[in-house]
This record gives sequence, structure tokens and C-alpha cells, in this order.
Amino acid sequence: MGSNPTPAAKARRRSEYSRRVSTAPEPTLVEAPSPGHRVMRIAVWLGALAVAALICQLLGIDIRGWISNLWDAISDVAVGYLVAGLALQTVQTVLTAIAWVGILRAAYPEAGIKAMPILTCYAVSVALNGVLPANIGTFTMLFMFVAIIAGATFTGIFAGYLVQKIFFTIAGAFVYLYLFLSVPGSFDIQLGGLHDHWALAVVITVAVLGGLVILARFLWGWVKKLWAQAKQGGAILARPREYLVKVALPSAGGYAAKLGVVAVFLAAYGIPVTFHTVMTVVGGNSIANVTSVTPGGVGVNQAINTATLSDVTEPATATAYSLGQQLITTAWNILLAIALVAFVFGWHGGRQLVTGSYADAKDKVGEMKDNRKAKKAEEAG
Repeated sequence: MGSNPTPAAKARRRSEYSRRVSTAPEPTLVEAPSPGHRVMRIAVWLGALAVAALICQLLGIDIRGWISNLWDAISDVAVGYLVAGLALQTVQTVLTAIAWVGILRAAYPEAGIKAMPILTCYAVSVALNGVLPANIGTFTMLFMFVAIIAGATFTGIFAGYLVQKIFFTIAGAFVYLYLFLSVPGSFDIQLGGLHDHWALAVVITVAVLGGLVILARFLWGWVKKLWAQAKQGGAILARPREYLVKVALPSAGGYAAKLGVVAVFLAAYGIPVTFHTVMTVVGGNSIANVTSVTPGGVGVNQAINTATLSDVTEPATATAYSLGQQLITTAWNILLAIALVAFVFGWHGGRQLVTGSYADAKDKVGEMKDNRKAKKAEEAG
């Protein structure tokens, strides 16, 4: 095991990282092997993974235990449910990637963007986010886009990420609103005091609106500076019809597939499938992903799912469902990403692209953490 890098080494790496992302790099050149060679390389990748797993097991990393748990989870699910769940999981990945294609083609129309490389980059982010904390997989994808798209910058790609999140933010807000409204007496609990004090309600409303106006004016200068760099990434928003057809529609399809995955695995474990149950699980998973620092929200997901499903099933069944769905879909996402990377970019090009983007992603996450710490220290001082 190597020693931790010194502060000077970290500073040099951050400086190198800033230099790399400050300019728009040329697209990464990757191999274009024949289909036969691509299939052979996929087999080689899988063989290398098997050898790596054996080495990890010999070093004390419990890969065998993870595989055993995965096999148990698969064994608990009937084949029909397994096929349906993985098919819907694949549809979710493909449709969400199609939305990305629409965003990036509008932002960089001269780059000749093809769908398969974008799908591969997105599949890598899904796989990495299942095993790594802090959404490093998402940042890895963004840097992969920067590397393969001619003229792309991180600022522009990140703006595209914000555009891509619009639909999912609205969908998430709908889930939270539904869960709030579905609790008996929610309005009486939350707003009952204002029914008898309408004047206070008016004062609070005016104060909130005034605060929002002040905040908007404060942020406007910052937004104008950022927009000068980021507007290219959000170019599709200037064409609402194109956004609805090429981004919102496939995003909606991907989200529907996500709900379908939950419904299929709930049914596989004998848990009643209703709209309310599915919304409860999706809302709980969203909270777990936001609040957890563990890879893929492991542990937190299970605790929340067990609590939210307590009215419809036993805790043991809820835990088994949560672990089963997470293990099976994570394993599938990893296999899909490996196959796509080997098939689309080839062995050498794919490895270079993913490892380089992952290194940049770690630097970016570290830089953001340092900035937050510096800001807190400044405020405290």
C-alpha cells in the first residue's frame, strides 16, 4: 500500500488538473477494432476481472462474500421477474442516455456526436455510482464527454448536466409532494396554525417573497458570468419543442422504466405493488442517495426501505427486497458498462478514457470539498 500524498503533491496535482480543464481538449482518439476483435476483448475483460477478483480475495477483500450474496439474491428471484427487471433497468439507462444525446448535439452541432459513445459514458457513470460514494461516477461521465466531444469544456458540459436534471428534479418534487399529501392530516399538522391567523400568514408570505427577490438580485450577477460560459451546454432550452421531444420525453420514459424496476422487484419478493408503495420506495431511495456517503447508499437504502414498507410487509422481507434489487441491478450495470466500453472504445482506448476521466473526477470532487471547507473557515472567522 502506498503512502498518502503530501500537501505539495496534492497542490501540484490540483494545478495540473486546473490546467487540463481550463481549455477545451481535443477529443480522445480511441481504437475502432472489428466486431470480432471487440467481442474477443469483452471476453478478455471478463477474464481479467475474474483474475482481479481472485487476487482481491487472496488479499483479504471479501469478493467471494459479495458474489455469494449476489447469487443468493438472484436465487430468490424468479427468472421471469429477473429478466423483466434487468430489461427495464437497461431501458432506463438507454432512454436517459438518449436525452443526453439530444442535449449534447444541440450544444455541439459541429462535433458529429454519435449515440453509442454517449450511451457508453452514461452507462459507466451508472455503474460507478453504484459502487463509489459522492457521485464520482457522474463527474467521471462529464469528463468523458469533455474528452470525446470536440470543442467541449467542463463548464459547458456541466450546464448540460443541469439541463438534464430539470425533468428529474420536477419528478422528484412530485414524489415528495405526493408523499406529503398522502399523509392523513398533513395540512392540519403543517398549516393548521395559519388557518386562525391569516394576518400572520400574509406577513410570512410577503417576507418569503421579499427574501427571494433579494436572493435573486444577489445571484443575478453571478449567473450572468456563468451563463456566458455555460449557455452553450444549455442551448437546447432555447428550442422548447426540441427539448420536450429529445430530452423530456426520453427522460420521462427512463423514469417510467425506473418505476417499473421497483414494481417488478417488489412483486418478485411478494410485496404488494401499488402506486403508493412504488412512490414510497422511490422517495425513500432518493433520500438515501442524498444523505448517504456509502457507495450506492448501501445500508441507508435498506434502513429506509424497511421503515417505509413496514405497513405492507415484514422487515425481513423488506430488507431482502432492498438488498436483492440493489445487488442485482448494480451487478448488471457493471457488466453492461464493461461490455459497452470494450465494444465501443476498444480495450486500450476505453481504459485510457475511463481512468483519465476518473482521475479528473476525483480532483474535481476534492477541489469542491476544499472550496467548501475554505468557505466555512472564512465564515467562521
